[in-house]
Amino acid sequence: MPPTETIKTSEATGRVLAESVLADRDYPPVPRSARDGFALRAQDLPGEFQVIGEVRAGEVFNGAIAPHQAVEIMTGAPVPQGANAVVMVEHCRRNGDTMASERVLATGDNISPKASEATSGEVVVQAGRRLGFTEIAELCTVGALELRVYRPPRVAILSTGDEVIDVHQQPLNHQVRNSNAHALAVQVRRAGGDPVVLPIARDIYDSTRELVERGLECDLLLLSGGVSAGKYDIVERVLADLGAEFYFDRVLIQPGQPLVFGRARDKFFFGLPGNPASTMVCFEVFGRAAVELLAGRTETVLPMTWSRLSREFQQKTGLRRFLPARLSCDGSEVTPVAWRGSSDVPALARSNAFLVTEPDRETWAAGELIRVLPQ
Repeated sequence: MPPTETIKTSEATGRVLAESVLADRDYPPVPRSARDGFALRAQDLPGEFQVIGEVRAGEVFNGAIAPHQAVEIMTGAPVPQGANAVVMVEHCRRNGDTMASERVLATGDNISPKASEATSGEVVVQAGRRLGFTEIAELCTVGALELRVYRPPRVAILSTGDEVIDVHQQPLNHQVRNSNAHALAVQVRRAGGDPVVLPIARDIYDSTRELVERGLECDLLLLSGGVSAGKYDIVERVLADLGAEFYFDRVLIQPGQPLVFGRARDKFFFGLPGNPASTMVCFEVFGRAAVELLAGRTETVLPMTWSRLSREFQQKTGLRRFLPARLSCDGSEVTPVAWRGSSDVPALARSNAFLVTEPDRETWAAGELIRVLPQ
């Protein structure tokens, strides 16, 4: 588990909670109205009522309701003593100090009972949760001004290859700009990590080793490129010389087969393929989970869903494929995006999801369900 620190709740968005937070009292602390209307006794309905007062949110009605009496009440206001239901204002006819309603209610209708949301001392936000706007709202509700959170893992990002140049440089025909490092930095931040982009490692042993050693000073190392079987793909040799233990060096997916995962000097690393789509997919499917766990998450889930194909789709069997696609706004329909392979960044930019295929299936008809991994 990563080290922890105490920070202000207002600054905790995206952090992972290290200690569970408890409710400081019952919520709600008293029964309160869930509607604008009239608080009364349910057993007196339908009928006519004497209106003996009004209570708004933030006020308390001093008194008690007797048979065939009612108090006009606003949403969120405490329910007066003696009342056991609230009839909605649109179901009433008001005439001066009297009110009539033909509705029939049961005891408790339109009332939020005491402690129906949380009881005093109950865990309201569990340790291990990454904090978003709903969690922050709950933490502020229970008065948690400061929180114990995990420190975000520092994730080193190292692009390799003589053909890779910095983004600000003008590439020659045989060169490519270092888009992988910046895309990975975004993915790392989304997963809760703190990206550290290192200089590009050239296809020279000493240069690569020096930068890999710098990367292993962080909590996780992501290497982009240099993990294939090419003559100048030297990353695995460098890692082996640093005493690395390799857990696997290939996965049966496309794009992204030559994926390396292991540990060196007590730090985990991924050797990601160099083509942009391969890098993106391998991080989303494998690397993101590692960053989330190193950030203190107790579990991690690959957020795949199902959608219907807008047209027929075919593939070669043998591998599970993650292919660029466009998911409709409501998620009900997905359309494959034409692309030219894992270096086709324009196609990736036109997509907002990946189709996830079954390795032993060749065709899908239009309208069939298929797995989708949103981007």
